[in-house]
Amino acid sequence: SGQGPASFSQDVLKRMSSRVGSIKELHSRLESQAAEVRQCGQAAFVSDSSAMLLKNKSQHSLESFPKSRLLHAVSGRIALRGGARELSGASATKMGEHDFDYDYFVIGGGSGGVRSSRIAAGHGAKVALAESAMGGSTADGGFGGLGGTCVNVGCVPKKLMVYGSHYTHDVHDAKAYGWDIGAPSLNWQRFIENKNKEIARLNGIYERMLGNAGVEIMRGRATLVDVHTVEINGKKVTADKILVGVGGWPMKPEIPGGELAITSNEAFFLAERPERVIVVGGGYIAVEFAAIFNGYGSKVTQLYRGPMWLRGFDDDVRSHLVTEYKEVGIDVKMNSNIAKIEKVDGGLKATLEDGSTLEADVIMFATGRVPRTKNLGCEEAGVEMDGKGAIKVDEGFQTSVPSIYAVGDVIDRIQLTPVALAEGHCLADTLFGGKPRKTDYSDVPTAVFSQPPIGTVGLTEAQARDKYGDVHIYKTSFRAMKHTLTGRQEKTLMKLIVHPETDKVLGVHMVGADSGEIIQLAGVALKAGATKEHFDSTIGVHPTSAEEFVTMRTRWTPPSE
Repeated sequence: SGQGPASFSQDVLKRMSSRVGSIKELHSRLESQAAEVRQCGQAAFVSDSSAMLLKNKSQHSLESFPKSRLLHAVSGRIALRGGARELSGASATKMGEHDFDYDYFVIGGGSGGVRSSRIAAGHGAKVALAESAMGGSTADGGFGGLGGTCVNVGCVPKKLMVYGSHYTHDVHDAKAYGWDIGAPSLNWQRFIENKNKEIARLNGIYERMLGNAGVEIMRGRATLVDVHTVEINGKKVTADKILVGVGGWPMKPEIPGGELAITSNEAFFLAERPERVIVVGGGYIAVEFAAIFNGYGSKVTQLYRGPMWLRGFDDDVRSHLVTEYKEVGIDVKMNSNIAKIEKVDGGLKATLEDGSTLEADVIMFATGRVPRTKNLGCEEAGVEMDGKGAIKVDEGFQTSVPSIYAVGDVIDRIQLTPVALAEGHCLADTLFGGKPRKTDYSDVPTAVFSQPPIGTVGLTEAQARDKYGDVHIYKTSFRAMKHTLTGRQEKTLMKLIVHPETDKVLGVHMVGADSGEIIQLAGVALKAGATKEHFDSTIGVHPTSAEEFVTMRTRWTPPSE
């Protein structure tokens, strides 16, 4: 170009300097925009905040709200990740810029509360969490503790009991594979002690996890006093935002002698394995405990008031499991219910609604759970509930009071631990992390740890036909390879529901060994929008039961067609 080396170098340096200046200017603008996003993102959701405030005016005068809260409650809209629509938003004050004791006070140390408090503290919020129960490692610990129902008297100890109840099958099946094992002898007390030690260990892990995150743990029952105040152990504490995550509680029907029966809470602490058990109910818990007691050697009768249990599950899954339970000796009685219970010599007598009687050592009701909102102070604070006591919330988990939120079983949406975790995490990210988003309830995979277990995700056949009309069904039932030697008649069921035009897989259902593990990845496939062609073009893992999901080619046609 005719420039000398010195001139060329100066020109290069000049251009580089200019670019550095542009980069600095761009960085400054981005920093400014990021600050605005963070401030805007710290938001709470309302369907119509100003309407909520006016609605509550009769119970709580507007003077009771700090001016900053009034301004935030009627301002702005924020866009949520995970949904195309914008939602009304009550923009929060910056953390610490208020006169309250805490940014965030969480009532309840269950799955949703623990996750939300920990994430919020990680975002820099000053957080306290109140939990009244002392832990699920003893029967007098309040049937709860840090980790909530799941850790203490739910998923975790239940799964341990499922594992334990399988060993009688394993010992029996071992003979076909060349192992001669003597008759097993059960030490029930040892198992319960080991289970309790594991729950105590988990309680400690949760406590340390919260402490390491900077969450202050308060031991005691907290109740709502007003829109920003809770009371715990006789002391009033205030917070900019309050989260209610108190979960649910097993219910028993009000019948004569109902107090003689137990619920799942007490089932985890039985001093002895009962010889005879009546399980009443047809949901997850009833089905799981019927198999648990049966596996441990109890004589089990299961009663359900309706014509078919597991309402909401695919009809093929429901009927298949009935056959399996009867095959292993569980006396399943549909359209049956208990009218009264009496003490008799050597146990309990249940009189059914049809006048027949049954005797048992233990009668367990697994007939549903109710939100634990009684005497929580919701009415005093102006928090609206439905007829069952569940707290009403909008998409962003905000109640009728703009400063109070609720997640988990207490809002009675999908009563599953992973759902509560997702709800609590979304809420904390939205309120304190500058990442507004909502929980996606579509295609939630789930498992029932019956024996054999159920795995399911997506629509049932009935739901798919109701929504789309004609659908394509692919299903198979077979004896798993393991039992070709054992002689056990247990059958595996697998089913795909496919949209006839788009070829999209709408539902995946399975009853059989490891279905809970398999359905997790099926859930990923449905979330990704997998089609039947995707399943068909996937090479199977052989020999496994799971490969049937990618080898089913023949469409099933109902007899009527």
